[in-house]
Amino acid sequence: MTASGNLPVVVAVDGSETAAAAALWAAGEAARRRTALLVYTAYGYEDTGFGGRMYPPSDWLVVREAEADQLLRQTRATLEAAVPGLEIATEASDRGPVPGLLEVSERARLLVTGEPVGAIEGLFSGSPDVDLAAHAHCPVVVVRGNESDDGPVVAGVDGSPLGEAAIAWAFEEASLSHAPLVAVSISDGNVPGEILEESCRRVLAGWQEKYPDVSVERRVEHGKPRHRLLAASRAARLVVVGSRGRGGFAGLVLGSTSQALLHHAACPVMVVRTATA
Repeated sequence: MTASGNLPVVVAVDGSETAAAAALWAAGEAARRRTALLVYTAYGYEDTGFGGRMYPPSDWLVVREAEADQLLRQTRATLEAAVPGLEIATEASDRGPVPGLLEVSERARLLVTGEPVGAIEGLFSGSPDVDLAAHAHCPVVVVRGNESDDGPVVAGVDGSPLGEAAIAWAFEEASLSHAPLVAVSISDGNVPGEILEESCRRVLAGWQEKYPDVSVERRVEHGKPRHRLLAASRAARLVVVGSRGRGGFAGLVLGSTSQALLHHAACPVMVVRTATA
């Protein structure tokens, strides 16, 4: 599906319960993909911007490095017990969370984080300077809510290039999980439902041929995208969206729809920001 080859699934941990849940989800994802898992933590000062860097006192760094090493050892032991046979590597960085995670995303198949609360919340604030999902070099999965083991993968379909990339990832996730796919197109009232349905059918056709094992349900709904996708997340195992869209999805991730999904969805959310899935 991509040129990423055998790049690992990367999960960010910080000692929180939400990060621990993300690590377990990421381990399962790596196992499904038959690839390695990299457990990553960044323990340095947060940089003032993507290009800047601050250098904390060396004695402070020594303490933080020791804490990071202990966290990584404990997390690895937990994951090895939970998913026997999975190849697991660990890495600690003395950079701040935003630049550290942006850097590691360049060598990741997927970047997985916990629910955006506490320190992690700042990574998904909607600000262009700190919104990880808007700048990462690979899709970002935020593990939150209660994943439905028998629920579908839900994908937002809007006809944009990033929306098509999200569809590609959604089909792959559904196939790997042996789950159905629900493709949701949302009308704001300006486009007739039958036109949306036909557009959705065309977008999905090629992917259905590539993934004949995936059962697909097409839905055309009316209302605000965030309300409809939040409702769909209640019975889903994963919601997949593009980072920016067309029409009702315009501004996704940096706008209100993405913030609603990242902070209130009832299941994990994948955000795809690159046009090549």
